[in-house]
Amino acid sequence: MTLADLLAGVIFVALNAYALLGGADFGGGVWDLFATGPRKQRQQQLIAEAIGPVWEANHVWLILAIVLLFTCFPPAFARLGTLLHIPLSLVLIGIVLRGSAFTFWRYGGTEDKELRHWGVLFAIASLVTPVLLGTTVGAIASGALGDGGRGTGDGFVGTYVRPWLNPFTLSVGLFALVAFAFLAAVYLTLEAEDRELRADFRTRALGTGVALFGAAALALLLSARYAPLVRNGLIFAGWAVPLHAFTAVAAITALAALARGAWRVARIVAAIQVSLILWGWGLSQYPYILPPDLTIADAAAPAATLRLALGALALGAVVLLPSLAYLFRVFKKGPAAPA
Repeated sequence: MTLADLLAGVIFVALNAYALLGGADFGGGVWDLFATGPRKQRQQQLIAEAIGPVWEANHVWLILAIVLLFTCFPPAFARLGTLLHIPLSLVLIGIVLRGSAFTFWRYGGTEDKELRHWGVLFAIASLVTPVLLGTTVGAIASGALGDGGRGTGDGFVGTYVRPWLNPFTLSVGLFALVAFAFLAAVYLTLEAEDRELRADFRTRALGTGVALFGAAALALLLSARYAPLVRNGLIFAGWAVPLHAFTAVAAITALAALARGAWRVARIVAAIQVSLILWGWGLSQYPYILPPDLTIADAAAPAATLRLALGALALGAVVLLPSLAYLFRVFKKGPAAPA
């Protein structure tokens, strides 16, 4: 393993952490939008209480990935920032709107109608942003950004819109949305101390757990046309069968744990399930950072830069990891009340 491979792996670990933590926050916003029934307000209150203490800190993982990409793989950063500037700008707007709306919703006033408007904005931003994040992943996986963009010379739409707005990328966006909603519902079963609320989110978790399989199958089906490199890796690589087997075991275990009320087990295996799917994508396009032409080695900065980045990363981890651990220990301590 080269130094460039190691730092690319760190970037993927950061993205994995963001999916499990920040993604669940987005999923919480989705469930806030679709809160229903006689316990609607209690569901929304639980979501706000679960997100409130830590939601901003979860963005540190996305920031880490962006900074490392910019520093260690500048050609990849430049290509992404240019060819995907539309969805990435919309993602940034969505994150800002979501954060601002959440702040005003929870802490900005006393008028119920006014606060609810902020709550709706928070929920809609939570719904749209994961889809856009998924479309950017789909654009990368499809190889549409290779050699300056598949649509180069085909006008603005062919270069800057079509790579991220097609059936495959939208299917990946749908998958991201369902995955985040699934994680949020599973996590909220553990956060809830009320039996009825726990049952509400268990139903949502079971439903999205099944839907997640359908979304993954749809993306895999469309990848045959739009992302053959990733599809071939996911089907024919030597690691493919073990990966799918472990993912299936995690998925079945998560659903069984939810059915039995083993909330903590469900949370762990659901996180493992989503992580395995993410790593399947990463492994399927290795050694390319942007398929089909830009490898990790080709995009890497000079060795001196990589060594300095690794040293800075090690020093930062000494501060960051204990701080995050303390944050979660303070605000997320203690198991849920017995079912």
